[in-house]
Amino acid sequence: MRTMTMFVVSAGLAVAFAMSSSAQQKATDKVVSDVLHGSANVRNHVRLHAPSQGEPPPFTYSQCLEILSIPCYTPQLIRNSYGVTSLLQAGYTGVGQTIIIVDSFGSPTIAQDLRTFDAGLGLPDPPSFTVLAPLGTVPFDPNDPDQVNWAAETSLDVESAHAIAPGASIVLLTSPVDETNGVQGLPEFLFLEKYALDHHLGNIISQSWAATENTLFDPIGRQVVNDFEVFYERAARENVTVLAASGDSGSTGPNTSGGYYETPVALFPAASPWVTAVGGTSLYADAFGNYQYEPAWNNGGITLASGLEANATGGGVSQIFSEPDYQSGLPVPVQQILNGYRGYPDVAYNADGLTPIWIYVSFFPDAPQNGWYTAMGTSEGSPQWAGIVAIANQYAGRPLGFLNPKLYALGARSDSPKYFHDITSGSNAFPYAGVPGYLATPGWDLTTGWGTPKADKLVKALAQQPD
Repeated sequence: MRTMTMFVVSAGLAVAFAMSSSAQQKATDKVVSDVLHGSANVRNHVRLHAPSQGEPPPFTYSQCLEILSIPCYTPQLIRNSYGVTSLLQAGYTGVGQTIIIVDSFGSPTIAQDLRTFDAGLGLPDPPSFTVLAPLGTVPFDPNDPDQVNWAAETSLDVESAHAIAPGASIVLLTSPVDETNGVQGLPEFLFLEKYALDHHLGNIISQSWAATENTLFDPIGRQVVNDFEVFYERAARENVTVLAASGDSGSTGPNTSGGYYETPVALFPAASPWVTAVGGTSLYADAFGNYQYEPAWNNGGITLASGLEANATGGGVSQIFSEPDYQSGLPVPVQQILNGYRGYPDVAYNADGLTPIWIYVSFFPDAPQNGWYTAMGTSEGSPQWAGIVAIANQYAGRPLGFLNPKLYALGARSDSPKYFHDITSGSNAFPYAGVPGYLATPGWDLTTGWGTPKADKLVKALAQQPD
């Protein structure tokens, strides 16, 4: 399943469409509704205005507040909030690095959409953008909700990574098999990630997909998990950083029947001890991107116009993986919760649909359905953290590889507030499924890990940590 959410937000949540005609609005409402109700695993986007001659840029921060009553963030504002801007100004843009993104199906228009995204937001094109499909492709079907949602996911992954590290190259690897939940699609993803290492495509892998651990408890599922773990350990040995989104269903996760588990569960690969898992927050900054405050992301009790429930940041305790050494120094109250098992996420990033970012898509066959969309979900965090890692690799002059020991060493230091925005309010309880969650607390926690990046200081500190 994709760890992103595509939805239409109701007027009750102060979000509205700004279309050029009522006919266009009806067309867009219908396609988004069709997408939503066609798949229980859908995640992320609000259509705001239709394209016109020359494709105007997306709304500004002030326009979002005026028209939608929510903030929305351009890459420049996100960079300012998380301390990336000064690094870019100093020439650390990810030059010489390659970010690898893995998705089912991909998007038939991703190359041109990335160019439009860059033009609309004042970004340079990446040094190179390559789409590879070593397992083959299937024809894009705009009437297939899963393909449409993977196309949106692809847009979010590629454009988000580039927004943070504009000097990095990007390789998109696509699978012809729909990864849903459980084993389906995972062997193909593993093949693609092995392909990336075998062919030395890059040193950073971003994964915005997940399967609930409970759907992998049978012998076939456990074998797939074991195969991934062998690969992730290999990636660490080869100094490749692997990131994963923590999911958008709070402390629980989807089951294979289209519902949710009624107890706290964990998601794979975020729960893997060899992966850096990225949780979600609600970032509040001003019109210049000056950081204000940031709770854990949780819209779990809000019903949207689409009929779906808004979600919350994933996080919890694995039922498969033992506690890794780098978590052994966490405080006694945390150890009591972990009970000898791996806890996640490790870090966090903005993910809330009420504090969204922008993406651009043009894969719909009807022109009024294409254009700028707001985007949300922990799918935003994994590729944007990948961008930060690309910058850190360039700064360090070497691939930093497996990040978790470095992150936990920095988090345990008395000066850790220099490196992370510590998220201390909110939880990832998921009222929709009646599942209790975990609280955001000072220090590391099971909702937002160590928190969100203060990249200007964090990048330098990561480069100084021993490998």
